[in-house]
Amino acid sequence: MRSLIILVVILILTIGMGVYLWGSKTYVFPPNTSNPDSSPTQVSVIAENFDTPWAIVFLPDTSMLVTERAGRVRFISSNGKLQPSPVLTLNDIQETGEGGLLGIAAHPSYPQRPFVYLYYTYSDGGKLYNKVVRYEYSDNPTPHLRQSKVIVDKIPSSVNHNGGRIKFGPDGYLYITTGDAENPSQAQDINVLGGKILRVTDEGAPAPGNPFNNLVYSYGHRNPQGVTWDDSGILWETEHGPSGGSFGTGHDEFNKIEAGKNYGWPEILGDQQKAGMEQPVSHSGDDTWAPGGTAFYKYPDNRYSIFFAGLRGQALYEMEFNQGNSFLKTHFKGQFGRIRDVILGPDSLLYITTSNKDGRGVPSPDDDKIIKVDPKSL
Repeated sequence: MRSLIILVVILILTIGMGVYLWGSKTYVFPPNTSNPDSSPTQVSVIAENFDTPWAIVFLPDTSMLVTERAGRVRFISSNGKLQPSPVLTLNDIQETGEGGLLGIAAHPSYPQRPFVYLYYTYSDGGKLYNKVVRYEYSDNPTPHLRQSKVIVDKIPSSVNHNGGRIKFGPDGYLYITTGDAENPSQAQDINVLGGKILRVTDEGAPAPGNPFNNLVYSYGHRNPQGVTWDDSGILWETEHGPSGGSFGTGHDEFNKIEAGKNYGWPEILGDQQKAGMEQPVSHSGDDTWAPGGTAFYKYPDNRYSIFFAGLRGQALYEMEFNQGNSFLKTHFKGQFGRIRDVILGPDSLLYITTSNKDGRGVPSPDDDKIIKVDPKSL
């Protein structure tokens, strides 16, 4: 009996400290004390030692491509093995401040159209720009990206406020978030690409039905870095509010995006109102989330949530919608440092990236990481 008790104690301590299972570090956090019926949260570190990973995309075979801000695209096989060498290293990248290699998306008709899209910063004539470039993916003889084609060019850039999230929507068109490039007034100009959500075809042309007959889908954005759709097709977006100066601090936004709407920057913040401008569904007030990527998740009981990453907030946030009400929850506060991206994998689990090597975090020896979370256990 005594031996059995000792064995159980050792097992509990082992789980609490983290163990290796199939090459992954697995941690079990205590149940959420605000919900006594919740089960322990299981978290698996599936890959580590990245250099500022910015975005993840899954391919149909469940392998993953990961962007690193310095200009590398990394490959994780369907069995979870990180390929040592990048599948692409960019030569014309300009990693300055918040710029560099940012978003990534795979064509919705992949592998029939085996294209991967990248959003990154470059310099031309001493001036910074962002562009979206399409590559062909091949795994012969080993995974790599080749045959690039620029589809959207000369997106305004600066040291900060580059936006950079790209995702294909349920309508089959590519959505691109762009920052105001530290020039707030251009967010209100529908003829300028900065401070917008763009919507384009897979070749970079204006998508049919765009409200202004150009690339612009919505405007008045400061630094949007997250987009996702719920199962009814509604587009949700996260956006960085100001972090000092005459605009104050905080007021990061969680927005419901509609075509042609003006989301107010720099004219209004938070609960402020102005005719013809949209208010956020929720905002951080004087606090700061510094929100990154977003992911939609539907629970078995038909509740649904939009998860979003928190950089300065150092948390995974969850906006839960239930019977017409919404609730903001905070997970892993301070446990992993800065969190940049979150996506829903084909296994219905969440995958998040840390961003502790981006110059604003405190990296641990194994940073940065990709972490897998079962949302049902949160």
